[in-house]
Amino acid sequence: MPKQTGNARNPFVLLALFILVCSGGCATYPISHDNAVPVARGALFEYPYFHDQVTGIAVSGQGRIFVNFPRWDRDPLYSVAEVLPDGSLRPYPDHGWNRWGADETAHPEAHFICVQSVFVDHSDFLWILDPASPAFKGVVPGGAKLVKVNLKTDLVERVIPFASAAAPHESYLNDVRIDPEGNFAFITDSGSGAIVVVDLESGKARRLLSGHPSTKAEPGYVPVIEGKELRNEDGTVPKIHADGIALDSRGEYLYYHALVGRTLYRIRTSFLKDPSLPEKELESHVERIAETGAADGMLMDAQDNLYLTALEENAVKLYRPSEPTLNTIMQGGLHWPDSLAISPDNYLYVTDSQINLAPRFNHGKDLQIIPYKFFKTWLMPFSHDGLLPP
Repeated sequence: MPKQTGNARNPFVLLALFILVCSGGCATYPISHDNAVPVARGALFEYPYFHDQVTGIAVSGQGRIFVNFPRWDRDPLYSVAEVLPDGSLRPYPDHGWNRWGADETAHPEAHFICVQSVFVDHSDFLWILDPASPAFKGVVPGGAKLVKVNLKTDLVERVIPFASAAAPHESYLNDVRIDPEGNFAFITDSGSGAIVVVDLESGKARRLLSGHPSTKAEPGYVPVIEGKELRNEDGTVPKIHADGIALDSRGEYLYYHALVGRTLYRIRTSFLKDPSLPEKELESHVERIAETGAADGMLMDAQDNLYLTALEENAVKLYRPSEPTLNTIMQGGLHWPDSLAISPDNYLYVTDSQINLAPRFNHGKDLQIIPYKFFKTWLMPFSHDGLLPP
């Protein structure tokens, strides 16, 4: 069992742990033909479900869990799936969208190619972001898209395609957030560095801050993960640009972070939404917020607490904009914590993607361990320690 922080040792955590273990410890969760059970790791619960590398996770207002599997080192069984209560996977929204092969290349707009993230908005719609760049080898023409799914009908309601002006060949659209009113989508591009803003009424996308340092990997910075520098096979440091993204509860500020970078930035969304604002003036409104170290996924809750994955510590941390400190709330058993989601019953979910163990960072050797996992922890106990409001 991993070492627990002081927060994880309080009696509220122990009580929650006792209840959850007693109520869920007898259930089994299959991975294809195998069986798996949730594993309690202190205040963490581990769900070893997947044969394919998982990156994104989203939880609906009804508690439904959705995950995605990018087409990187191998073809996943599904690109997007719903995790059913018994742990099995249902291709989502259907088998047709999850097919990608020679027969589907004529219609890249109607099939998932290389899905990177999923997100559930305030109105309980699922948004699926497909950068359409398998193995990071370039965007498949006509394939980059944002897909909106109605969770009441389980049907695709809208597909927003991205032309090369918004998603050039070398781009990799990474993560997405929808503003509370449902009028705009904000997307990071970790492939070449930019923020893509989509007017959801017109479908028009604008590529912004593509020349600003805030969206770029920081020169000279080398993340050290599990005691090893993150380097490509040729020894160079990967240039993974704007990646994590979060919106505050009112949709007033967009927070973002380059993965290979130490710095958290934000900008008012009113500036991003204004198409008349010159790029240089837009750049002047970028705010440098904090030094965090390398971060991947980010998420903001209804109280404007910012959660971010701390890659060099294999942890999830809490940052409150009103305070200058970072607090660790999840650690132990993680290997590259990736995307985050919060459920209606106040659990924080995180996927464990093992990206640093992939062949590209280990001289061609695949060190990833199957099954891939997601974790969750109950946020309520932390409120009694003063980290979160009760």
